[in-house]
Amino acid sequence: MVAGEPSGDQLGAGLMRFLKRELDGEIVFAGVGGEQMGAEGLDSLFPMSDLSVMGFSEVLPRLFLLNRRLQQTALSVKDLNPDILVTIDSPGFTFRLAKKLQKFDFPKIHYVAPTVWAWKPSRAQKMSKLYDHLMVLLPFEPQYFNYAGMKCTFVGHPIAKETSSELGIKFRQDRNIKNKQTLGIFPGSRKSEVLRMLPIFTDVVEELSTDFPRLEIIITTIPHLRPLISSFTNDWGFQPIIVDSFLERKEAHQACNVALAASGTITTELAAAKVPVVVGYKVSSFTAFIARRLLKISHVSLVNIVSGKRIIPEFIQDECSPKNLLKAVSQLLISSSAGQRQVQDQLYALRALDGGTEGGYAKASQVIQATLSSNADKSIKSRG
Repeated sequence: MVAGEPSGDQLGAGLMRFLKRELDGEIVFAGVGGEQMGAEGLDSLFPMSDLSVMGFSEVLPRLFLLNRRLQQTALSVKDLNPDILVTIDSPGFTFRLAKKLQKFDFPKIHYVAPTVWAWKPSRAQKMSKLYDHLMVLLPFEPQYFNYAGMKCTFVGHPIAKETSSELGIKFRQDRNIKNKQTLGIFPGSRKSEVLRMLPIFTDVVEELSTDFPRLEIIITTIPHLRPLISSFTNDWGFQPIIVDSFLERKEAHQACNVALAASGTITTELAAAKVPVVVGYKVSSFTAFIARRLLKISHVSLVNIVSGKRIIPEFIQDECSPKNLLKAVSQLLISSSAGQRQVQDQLYALRALDGGTEGGYAKASQVIQATLSSNADKSIKSRG
């Protein structure tokens, strides 16, 4: 299994956990993953953070390292000759890996579709030559890949079954913030995102600390980014609650009354945690220029994409200013009714991601096991 960023690590860990249970532990994992996949038994070839980079100009300085990690991963998979290869999201890396392994007979499955409906529909055609099967999170995605002649299964997003806010009560009690108003600050899971977004979010926090003096700030991150985040928060004049353990991540999310987040999987997690969220996001000018020429969607948050409307306030590029973000966050902090309406709309949108009673990891596991079984039958016939 190969994942390249925290959201993929989370999906990979859940899938590993389900497969171990389904196969009574008779499965061995190898590849690349993060902390969560490591907790399920994966000894990663190298730190997954080496691959966690996004944006055209952001990738360029790390091309040498990325190419070295690509060669290392491809060589490892070739030597291992696994029964199946499952790559998770991170198409910039995983598709190049699949291309290098194209001549090998073991089946290849990709988990989480690239947004061909948002970028280039032609990518679906290219994928069909690299993978035997694609497992997607959104219900409308199979049509794009089936049209290209690719096997594609809507498995749903596991998070659609995890809508709750009960864990937040314990988090608040443990940290003695039971009666305080809380704001979650989530500047991204990549170093480049934190460096770009946290200065903007810091300006918002400074203004809010004056208007809402009892406001408690909660930040979740990953261990290797904590020192970077602390270098900003040390100048805030107060100490936010910083959580870098994935075991406490869900509790921390559910303890937030309102959240300000960079675009990404975090917005879907917050929607499931019943937290009204405001999204702000900026990329480099070069990346933004390229994206504007290629992008075919009007929203960036998954909740807004699947609903077809702006449930979550989004402020992208030039609109992502401390002034705009401050106004949107303040409105949610002041008006609990506005936040409640947004939460209800977010939860309704998440229903579209539910793969049914066998959705999420269960359905993904079925696809993998069926592919393994089919490949085994082919091997027997070829030997016969």
